[in-house]
Amino acid sequence: MSEKEKKRISAVTLGCKLNYAETSSILQRFVDSGWQIAVEGEEPDIVFIHTCAVTRQAEQKSRQQIRRMIRRYPRSRIVVIGCYAQLQPDVIAGIEGVDVILGSAEKYDIERYITSGPDDIETYISPVSTLDTAVPAHSLLSGPGSGRTRAFLKIQDGCDYGCAYCTIPLARGRSRSVPPDTVIDGARRLALAGYREIVLTGVNIAAYRYGSCSFAGLLRRLDDVDVLRIRVSSIEPDLLTSEVIDTVSRSTRIMPHFHLPLQGGSDAMLRAMGRRYTIATYRSRLLDAVDRIPDCAIGADIVTGYPGETDDDFRSACELIGDLPIAYLHIFTCSLRPGTALARQVDTGLRRPLPPDLVKERSRQLHELGHERKQAFARRFIGRDLQVLFEEQGREEDGSITCSGYSRNYLRVRTAVSSPGEAERIAGTEQRVRVTGLGRDLDLEAIFVT
Repeated sequence: MSEKEKKRISAVTLGCKLNYAETSSILQRFVDSGWQIAVEGEEPDIVFIHTCAVTRQAEQKSRQQIRRMIRRYPRSRIVVIGCYAQLQPDVIAGIEGVDVILGSAEKYDIERYITSGPDDIETYISPVSTLDTAVPAHSLLSGPGSGRTRAFLKIQDGCDYGCAYCTIPLARGRSRSVPPDTVIDGARRLALAGYREIVLTGVNIAAYRYGSCSFAGLLRRLDDVDVLRIRVSSIEPDLLTSEVIDTVSRSTRIMPHFHLPLQGGSDAMLRAMGRRYTIATYRSRLLDAVDRIPDCAIGADIVTGYPGETDDDFRSACELIGDLPIAYLHIFTCSLRPGTALARQVDTGLRRPLPPDLVKERSRQLHELGHERKQAFARRFIGRDLQVLFEEQGREEDGSITCSGYSRNYLRVRTAVSSPGEAERIAGTEQRVRVTGLGRDLDLEAIFVT
């Protein structure tokens, strides 16, 4: 079959790093079957939208993207997958132009389900209770995007934690782990494809367990893969064990960076949310990592506007965040999700939503606090040398050309370069730079060290 005759596929992904890894693997399967990934200006035979349902806003964005793809590609087959498809297939079926809706078990086999007539909507949704294995996934090995610096590697799927506000177990099922040999093989293939950094992804990655292989054991095996960097993404505080910290502290490949979700700022809020740790545990695990891993960056999530959150709860959260060496803060407004314990508590009057104006004000204060923490962490590195993996070029308002990337501890760094050619040459390489100051959005500005 000639290149012109090959069928074409395109994808839109919303949500988490895990979704992006899975989208890439689905596309790779099509490429391996003789399909081409459509480029700009080509109309694909199939467009699939990988949706997210973590918040109401995420669902709204998913619907917007579905409608946008229907308008943009009126002759393409429109397939909707992802958490929103698993949880709300009837809502998606009401969008005119959708052809196929696939659940979490079916999304890896899209081609098999594209069998219905053009005027039919086919829905294939299996219960998440049927999900008993974690399907491997990682960034593309070939085709568009294969030259990118950073790759995502799925090691785990699902979650057993059952937090009161979260729909992920309803959409992805119980925790399952990818076999360690499969993970190592995927990491080696990504390294051979030219990726410089591999980000481990999953729903609850430190819950990884396959036979006798724990998360720390998997990290030790990954440390032998010939790749420049391995980065751990979000890790639950109760799973940031001394063994994990020790493994990272001894490694030159595993980056000194953890994203440690806090979510609630008082023990009362953590109990209400169904979280598996106390404030004392969070504090001790974070400080242990910072003490034992030089220049370790700890990012955090915090939920604001949780029903029943008192002034004292919020004050405790702000005091804790201000007291801890947190490098950056992600703030989320609580979103009631159908089917969750929190939604049932609100429906029965056990918990009452906070006034919108109060939620908005608390969010504003947290964003201000997050800015302060990010600035304080970044300022520690002014005048110091950092190793930066450069990724992309940009152009400043004055017309000057820059190249930007990330340090080992996830600080974004920008340097001036002489030409687009130099920026292209530097992209994908790790360079030593000296930090000279703070720029816009608290990015670090630096010069190359010769």
